Amino acid sequence: MSVIDPLIEQRMNELIHKITYYNDLYYQKSVSEISDIEFDQLLTELTLIENKNPQIKLPHSPTQRVGGTITKNFTTVLHRQPMLSLGNTYSEEELIDFDKRIRKVIEDESFEYVCELKFDGVSLSLIYENGVLTRAVTRGDGTQGDEITANAKTIKSIPLKINSKNIPDYVEVRGEVFMPFEVFDKLNKEREDVGETLLANPRNATSGALKLQNSAEVAKRNLNFYSYSLLTEKQIYKSHLESIEQLEEWNFNVSRTYKLCNNLDEVFTFIKYWDVERFNLPLAIDGIVIKINSFKQQQELGFTSKVPRWAISFKYKAQSAQTILNSVSYQVGRTGAITPVANLKPVLLAGTTVKRATLHNANEIERLDLRIGDTVKIEKGGEIIPKVVEVILEKRQESSEKIIYPTKCPVCNGPLTINEGEAKHYCINEKGCPPQIKGKIEHYVQRKAMNIDSLGPETIDALFENGWLKNPADLYDIKAEQLLTLEGFKEKKVSNILAGIKKSIEIPFKQVLFAIGIRFVGANTAEKLAFHFGNVDMLINASLDELLKVNEVGERIAQSILLFFKDEENLSIINRLKVAGIKVELSDNEIIIQESILLENKTFVISGVFENFERDDLKIKIEANGGKVVSGVSAKLDFLLAGENMGPSKLEKAQKFGIKIINESDFIKMLEV
Repeated sequence: MSVIDPLIEQRMNELIHKITYYNDLYYQKSVSEISDIEFDQLLTELTLIENKNPQIKLPHSPTQRVGGTITKNFTTVLHRQPMLSLGNTYSEEELIDFDKRIRKVIEDESFEYVCELKFDGVSLSLIYENGVLTRAVTRGDGTQGDEITANAKTIKSIPLKINSKNIPDYVEVRGEVFMPFEVFDKLNKEREDVGETLLANPRNATSGALKLQNSAEVAKRNLNFYSYSLLTEKQIYKSHLESIEQLEEWNFNVSRTYKLCNNLDEVFTFIKYWDVERFNLPLAIDGIVIKINSFKQQQELGFTSKVPRWAISFKYKAQSAQTILNSVSYQVGRTGAITPVANLKPVLLAGTTVKRATLHNANEIERLDLRIGDTVKIEKGGEIIPKVVEVILEKRQESSEKIIYPTKCPVCNGPLTINEGEAKHYCINEKGCPPQIKGKIEHYVQRKAMNIDSLGPETIDALFENGWLKNPADLYDIKAEQLLTLEGFKEKKVSNILAGIKKSIEIPFKQVLFAIGIRFVGANTAEKLAFHFGNVDMLINASLDELLKVNEVGERIAQSILLFFKDEENLSIINRLKVAGIKVELSDNEIIIQESILLENKTFVISGVFENFERDDLKIKIEANGGKVVSGVSAKLDFLLAGENMGPSKLEKAQKFGIKIINESDFIKMLEV
């Protein structure tokens, strides 16, 4: 076994400490002391050390956050203590009965309640041995669950190590994994953008993410975790509140919405407060958990066969309202998906005025037996957008009109179809349906694609209506004289639009591949395809078998790619983009960081301005490939990486010491070995 340099191990521990500190600061206190690139540089350095010295890699290393572990089958694990569900109640009367039952057992003793929000996510048990996270297990059936440790480690609000003294040898932390509304909404927009089926609600999205077999994909879902329970082998704490405060001290993410209540009246006040305020939270809750605070009293009260006697869950009824369905309109998306929308008589629901609600698809309209003029019940529960859940049949008027779902596109009158395994209708007039055409262009110009922020939907609409914009390639033919004829288009606005279009020529190939809008090909898949094939022509000519060799490209995505490139019009658009100068192959500055040892023990000084790289990017690439960047030129230096306008004193020193001076192209060749 090779001897590890103690300085390397010391540096590794320093990096773990720093990265963990910055991570906790950001996710627990929303404070960032360093820039993203500085944080990424620390993580890159740590990754390099671990890859070169795997025998000293620690299980609580922050590099575990990015995932990458593939779990083909999750192991079933027995819980040391069952993760029992709670008894539910929806009324104050039942809470009064709960309180009376406790008083019968405890008798003359006083007691306190702790009230907490009941988060609508997925329960998880975290096991820490000697302070290090060793196992994460889902609730399962309460007695046993799935071990998902690799996936749990990607959740940045879950500590990989408890950094404190006097930690018990064995600690179990229970809590709830959830997906914030903002993350859920963004995820669904991305799925809609590439033609994926939308996720029903944040809880389902969370559950699905935790079951993914590739932890790197889990890391991309930006899940969060609230801790709400601390268990130890020997009872160390006197109360639930004391144990929660300990979790906070250990830097676990605890929602500060809990409250100590001295009596049932204070519990009712807490419940009523959150019945209104819950709609201002960044995640869904479906009730309040009420627990006896004292662990001694909890033990005295004990359990039934299914639930603890010392806790209960007060469930909120889903916020609902009744209103009139005035009409149904139909939205057409970029992929041709038809979404029916209920247009309602405005009604107040959960603090906002609701005028529209989703109807999902034709099956849902039929299931509800929905008619124009009906009185309908709408709800806002775990979903962000209200939905119609019921028709109030006793209020149905004779004048109500049966809804006839369209058989043709409501915009272009093209034929509709239903894809196998899907419930939605699709307009197949892809090339002639205005919402699809404009949607594809909006997709092309978005930030993750060509990043032409000067082209908003209104501008795209105006260009389309004038016949100047039918596909993305038309953007590069637009002239200032045309734009200046449009109402409200002054010289500055026109200049910004044209500058944005011109700048898009610099966008790297991976984003171009995402921008052209192949169904089911999101930004991550486009990046994998770009680096696998290298240029668009290789991708166009790829066979089904060759496509399936790309990581995470399955049959559905591969068939979609083949279908896209069989279309002559799509090929014509790509040829026009080539002529316009759009990047359709990997450029030098898209070299993958290989985390290799190509530059092992080589030292570099970087000086000057570079055509394809920022200096920070060069530093990351050098360090990721085993090299080191130093600030000053000395006789021990290996390379001076020279850009334009470099410092003359550094050049002079390098020449004096006989240091090899390389340019940008030389550096790229060094990484192509």
